[in-house]
Amino acid sequence: MSEFTIDSTMIDEGNRPLLDDHRAEFDALGSILARRGHDIDRLIERIAAFTVAVPSWGVGTGGTRFGRFPGPGEPRSIFEKIDDCAAIQSLVRSTPTVSPHIPWDRCDDYPGLVEHARARGLSFDAVNSNTFQDQPGQELSYKFGSLCHSDPATRKQAIEHNIECIGIGRKLGSKALTVWIADGSNFPGQQDLTGAFDRYLASMQEIYAALPDGWQVFLEHKFYEPAFYSTVIADWGSSFMAASELGPKAKCLVDLGHHAANVNIEQIVARLVRFGKLAGFHFNDSKYGDDDLDAGSINPFQLFLVFHELVLAGERRADGFEPAYMIDQSHNVTDPVESLMDSAMAIQRAHAQALLVDRHQLGAAQDANDTIGARDILMRAFRCDVSPLIAEARLRSGGALDPIRTFRATGYRQKKDAERPQQASFGGGIV
Repeated sequence: MSEFTIDSTMIDEGNRPLLDDHRAEFDALGSILARRGHDIDRLIERIAAFTVAVPSWGVGTGGTRFGRFPGPGEPRSIFEKIDDCAAIQSLVRSTPTVSPHIPWDRCDDYPGLVEHARARGLSFDAVNSNTFQDQPGQELSYKFGSLCHSDPATRKQAIEHNIECIGIGRKLGSKALTVWIADGSNFPGQQDLTGAFDRYLASMQEIYAALPDGWQVFLEHKFYEPAFYSTVIADWGSSFMAASELGPKAKCLVDLGHHAANVNIEQIVARLVRFGKLAGFHFNDSKYGDDDLDAGSINPFQLFLVFHELVLAGERRADGFEPAYMIDQSHNVTDPVESLMDSAMAIQRAHAQALLVDRHQLGAAQDANDTIGARDILMRAFRCDVSPLIAEARLRSGGALDPIRTFRATGYRQKKDAERPQQASFGGGIV
């Protein structure tokens, strides 16, 4: 049985009944933006040029501590994950790279995997290591830490895993390693807070030394969970201190769900940009904790403000500003492919809105301490419905005007369910 794929004919069929309405909406918006001094074609070029990686693990259903409820047609291997990532890219046209996770994505044929991805128009982004779980056959447990463990042998095991990930990344054509650790403590006195940070630095120095030329290591912070009293790399300050001590190849990764409520993430972005230490982003959204909801689903204004800082940094040509972008979220009750497309479009939308900010007027209002005027300049861009712009960018790139509607019309999920018989799963999932 041949494997089902979404082709250009299906996309054209999905676009056809939507074209007239799209043209009317695009022309109306174009007229408004032209009167404001925007070059519409240039805007679309910039929107189309922005890309974000999808996580290999994101095309499977996530879960909670209490259970995981797998959906139909879920991928069973990294090769099938790539197929789902290709379906996303064929429709949204902004996700041409995949970020793999080791050991979840280990395989016996990395050259074959690269060719499999290339044939589907994909390549590989940063490789992610995993020392937050014990794996089958693993000699030493990470229950009480990995890179920060009090036992040198456990630290050595975690270091060797990260170095293995670098080796796999080289085979895949990646240029970066992302390191997130769950190390921390749940009770006061459980851990020497300074000693744990020192052990982290010593472990990371060995990993840093193994980075090939042209590579970077991204340090990811998270203020809690699974450790609920202290986390070794809890915030951007800890991450920045570690990255600064390690060297120029180390930068700080910002996950939008890894902060306490009401933290000013856009200011963190501005600070990391200022000091040349912004690695990039894991995009998602959050309500109560690290919920990993679809990007922009809870706080689209915050996502816009983050992109305002990113566009500003790009226009200023900030030193060392080459951020890597990836979606990182858990899909517990939605179709994973649909949620990833939903996030990709929300990211496109926030980027497009940020491109509309009149930064000359904004700077003048800031210099004049015109608080309301400066705020209103931002709000005018945020309130603009840029959907026709990003739809046009997808259309010109061969994508779908309405990716989720077209995805459903192809019957992709039902066809994959027939191709990929599943076994029941009742265990906990990754949050």
